Formats: sequence, C-alpha cells, structure tokens
Amino acid sequence: MAYRCTLRGEQYTFDDLKTLLAKASPARSGDELAGLSASSDAQRVAARYALADLPLDTFLKSELIPYETDDVTRLILDTHDRNAFSRLSSLTVAGLRDWLLSEDATTEALAAVAPGITPEMAAAVSKIMRNQDLMTVSRKIRVLTKFRNTIGLEGCLSTRLQPNHPTDDLRGIAASTLDGLLRGMGDAVIGINPATDSVSNGLALLEMLDHARQRYDIPTQTCVLTHVTNTLEIMNRGGAVDLVFQSIAGTQKANEGFGVSLSILKEAHEAARTLNRGTIGNNVMYFETGQGAALSADAHHGVDQQTVEARAYAVARAYDPLLVNTVVGFIGPEYLYDGKQIIRAALEDHFCAKLLGVPMGCDACYTNHAEADQDDMDNLMVLLGAAGITFLIGVPGADDIMLNYQSLSFHDLLSLRKLLGLKPAPEFSGWLEKMGLYDPQTERMLDIPPGQTLLGEMAR
Repeated sequence: MAYRCTLRGEQYTFDDLKTLLAKASPARSGDELAGLSASSDAQRVAARYALADLPLDTFLKSELIPYETDDVTRLILDTHDRNAFSRLSSLTVAGLRDWLLSEDATTEALAAVAPGITPEMAAAVSKIMRNQDLMTVSRKIRVLTKFRNTIGLEGCLSTRLQPNHPTDDLRGIAASTLDGLLRGMGDAVIGINPATDSVSNGLALLEMLDHARQRYDIPTQTCVLTHVTNTLEIMNRGGAVDLVFQSIAGTQKANEGFGVSLSILKEAHEAARTLNRGTIGNNVMYFETGQGAALSADAHHGVDQQTVEARAYAVARAYDPLLVNTVVGFIGPEYLYDGKQIIRAALEDHFCAKLLGVPMGCDACYTNHAEADQDDMDNLMVLLGAAGITFLIGVPGADDIMLNYQSLSFHDLLSLRKLLGLKPAPEFSGWLEKMGLYDPQTERMLDIPPGQTLLGEMAR
C-alpha cells in the first residue's frame, strides 16, 4: 500500500510502510549507507506528515518482515496484548504522541499499555517527536527489576562497572573493580567483556568476581559477557552465573549472525532461573543492542536501522531481563556519523525500550574515528540522566583499553549523580554506607576511612 502527502503543492509518494518509516527517520549515516534515508529535508517532513496520520492498527495489519520467515515478527504479533492496546486502538501515530505527552499518560497508565505497543508503533511515534519529547515521556516510565538489588527506582541512577582488561589479567580486573566500587559504581552489574571468549576463561573470571562479591557481601550481580552458549556450559559446570548475557537484534537473520535463536535464549533463561541466585528477585538476563547491528550483517530486510533496533526490544521483553542497554556509538560512524546522530539515537533507543516496558540503560560511547568527542558524551549522559535512564556504563578513565572505544568514566558518573541528585540502588547505597564509603546525609562518596582493609585485601 502506498502512502502520500502533498507539501507546498508537491506530492510525495511512499511505496510501502517500510519506505515511509525510513524516509521519516532523522538523518543518519547507516540509513544513507543502505539507501533508505530521505533524499531531502522536504521529503523527510512529508514522510512525517504521512506517518503522523497513520492509524496505529496499521502496524498490526502490515508486516515489515514476513511472519512466515522471521521469528521476531512472529514473537511481536503472537505476544501482542489486544486488551492493553484497546486504550490506544483508535489513535493515529500523532494521537499517540499527544497522549504520551498529556497528563493522562501517568506512570501507571504507561505501564498498563506497554504490552499493547509494538516496536514498530514505538519507532513510528519517536520519528515525529523532538528530543525533549522523547525525554519527557521516558522520564515518566519506570521499569523496576530485581536480583540482589532494585534497579530503576525514581531518583536512582544505577551503573555498570566495566573492568575490562586486554589480557583478562585478574589483578588488573580487580584493581579496576576496586576503583569503581570506591566511586559508588557497580550497582547494576559488575560486568566484564572477556578478551578471550571461552568457557574456561569465563569460569575463572566469574569465580574471581563472585569471590569478591561474597567476601564483601556486595549487594550486586556479576556477569561475564560471553556468548550465551558458553554461559549454558558454564552453568552446566557449576559456574557462578548470576546473569546470562547476549547481544541481540531485531530480525531472525541478524540474531543468527550472533549465533543465537529465540529457543536458545529461552533455554538459557530457564536454566539461570533454576539457579535461584537472586536474593530479592529473579530477573536473570542481560541484553545489549545497538542501531546498525542488523544492517552490518545485511540482515535488516530493507527496514531502517532505528525501527530494526526497536524490534530487538521485543526480543528482550520476552525474557524479563534485569538489564538491557544500547551500545549506541560503538558500531561506528558508518551507522551513526557524529555526536548529534549518536545523541539522537540514544534518546530514541531509551524512549522506545522504556515504552515497551524494557529496563533500558546505555553505553554513552563512540569510536575514535567518529566525529564525536567527550563533550558529546557529557551532553548525552546529562540528557539521559534527566530522562530517567535506568543505568549507564562506566570504565576506568572513560577509555576501554580492551575494546578500544571511549565511554564514560567512574568520575563522570559520580559527577552526574551529584549534578542531578541521583543515588545508587538503595541496597547498594546501604552497603557503601556500611563500608564507610558513602555519607547519606551529604550524598557524597568518602575517602577510604583509616583502618579500612578493603583496598589491600582486594589488591591481593
């Protein structure tokens, strides 16, 4: 079905829904690389006018990727909650935007409609929203998850402590972990990207992290970000698995490129839940996503990169994850060219995921060949903090020496908490106070108190 809009006397025609969504997207290098982006600002505006008038139920009748050939499409449509959608069923895309920004769209109301919103609906409405619109709505949405602490509470900003090391040296990882803990980092997860992705190495890293966690009774979770099949084997060998990690995407073909399927994710989810390692909850999955992943694998099926990204959140939602984050600038300037595109994409990802009921975080990051710098990341972290981001990722010195990209430092995140008056997860705050590292009255981190043996013991 074709869609049309007349703008200043010129008629614009969009051959199908995929084309309409792609032409309405803000400019980004990935869509240009794929030949999907609007040819002019005028065409982009016309596409947005046409998209705004589209009834929401159109997305339930028009499949961007065929149901018969794509298990993500099947997941989206088979799990769609018609009762939750009934409140929105009479709306257009523009009507959804107006409702989301209205006083009627309370935190409770947004949670109630989340199962009725498809990724394509979320992507569509984001395309006709300004950055401040995305932030305003995202801030109203709270998605709470639990394992050993509570993630996503109002007034809290959790962090992933990422102590990567180029040779997986245990002492180097321990030093980085200590550095982060002393600055109040790690309540979302202490998560390592292993330099050597193997079962034996994963077992060793998890044993070290779990020993430190138990020794100091830290109310957090640990994770080695190895492939899900490795984690399944680690669980079979009795490894200390808190969270199962996997990178995911929004099409079956793209997930196959990651060596994963929905059935494997289900198997891992069920296996991890049977371990019952959580003390206050049992959200056991951790997913990473990122705009451009499907395109880089030639698995986007002609769908624009932001809409494909939103479809990945339907995959995440199916497995009740503790954490999900977009590695927004990690894939490179071929997909998000500069700081402006990275910032816009991060705000879109956060909005779409939260709208679908997914506990969304972000790695505010860029590669060194992108037209971006640390000032862009400063801007992005403040915008995301104001928008109610669930968690952000921190690495020593903002420079990941294993993955060779730039992110946020522990100091950056500590400064952001001070700037916006945000706290760690309450259970983690209590631990920091008990260890003499945090003053809840002034809400500031303290120097290591005299006689505190944490530094020396962890170093050994």
